[in-house]
Amino acid sequence: MRAESTEALGIDLADPRHYEHDAARNLFARLRGERPIWWSPRADGRGFWSVLRYRDIVTVSKNPRLFSSARSLGGHRIHDETEVEITQGLEASMLSMDPPEHNTYRGMVSPAFTAERIRRLEASIRARVTALLDRIAPSGGCEFVSSVAAELPIQVIAELLGVPQEDRLRLFEWSNALVGEDDPDMRRSEEHIRQCTKDMGAYALKLWRERLRRPGDDLVSMLVGTEADGEGMSVPRYFATFFLLVIAGNESVRNTISGGLLALSQYPEQRRKLVEQPALIPQAVKELVRWVSPFLHMRRTATEDTELAGQRIARGDKVVLWYLSANFDEEVFEQPERFDVTRTGPQHLSFGQGQHFCLGWRLAELQLTVLFQELLRRFPDIEPHGPERRVRSNFVRGIKELPVRFTPER
Repeated sequence: MRAESTEALGIDLADPRHYEHDAARNLFARLRGERPIWWSPRADGRGFWSVLRYRDIVTVSKNPRLFSSARSLGGHRIHDETEVEITQGLEASMLSMDPPEHNTYRGMVSPAFTAERIRRLEASIRARVTALLDRIAPSGGCEFVSSVAAELPIQVIAELLGVPQEDRLRLFEWSNALVGEDDPDMRRSEEHIRQCTKDMGAYALKLWRERLRRPGDDLVSMLVGTEADGEGMSVPRYFATFFLLVIAGNESVRNTISGGLLALSQYPEQRRKLVEQPALIPQAVKELVRWVSPFLHMRRTATEDTELAGQRIARGDKVVLWYLSANFDEEVFEQPERFDVTRTGPQHLSFGQGQHFCLGWRLAELQLTVLFQELLRRFPDIEPHGPERRVRSNFVRGIKELPVRFTPER
């Protein structure tokens, strides 16, 4: 028997409007207090459980035997993967795998994200940030997402993959189409998604063939040449890994840069602390990621009848882990609605938990640290100059446009 559902209260947690207009935090706070495991029916007959508390999300994340990520059970988002997503020559990415298969493929990619390798990228990242800020410095204003927030991560991921910088905007367009969910600016049609998937696959295959002939020290060369248990990565699995690296490397950093700048503008006393004490910025980045929560959820599927926090869950039920809710859980974070760049304590869940903890977290934090160090040093008074436009999605928490102004450099 289902618990009282959100439908009875007129609440649909899959409705992207909650996240487009930034109303979800108060909604989740209310729901955590009333019933931390919520059932939401859907018109297609496949409703889902929403897991709202930090501790329950950790429990699910660390138990892949009971709560599976496998594509065969529907994938890692609220909706089941569409025909477009499963018939374009792609196998499941690591996000849609369970152990031991997940561990095997994670091990093939993880050498690219060691602490030492990421540290060696700092100089090139700082040079990229400096060039981006030099470009906007004389103007006194810009559209911040396209000029800075989107440019930095897509340039960095292109460098890691060994992709020419002139091709980076193609990666950016493909990434937007594949993760854009309900946003008409990003997912214009099923045919558009299909074409983007086809084009990105063809581009990835071209890189694969080039690296077979002339391997280098980039990430694609590593994927082409790596082996696990005596076997190399298959081309379909490489496709899925390439897609995942582009999307994850782009979305989380871009959305935290733009959302983080907005937060610092809304809380000027916190921004002042970072301007006056830039040594706080590496720690403050963790609070920015918590506050923004760039990926709203991940999904699992129950593999057998079980119970979570006293709620019975049936075999085959979708179980959606709302990171945005967990990152503001009063049981875990002291005064979670207080934006505090000096906050220490428990780790946010924006990078996941358990075997799916984000491989690229060090790279994300490094980009964010360098960006805000340079941005606040050069433009301490930067602030929005007009309303932001948010991505229409229940999966990513992003900003499409954010006009800003600042004192120009002469």
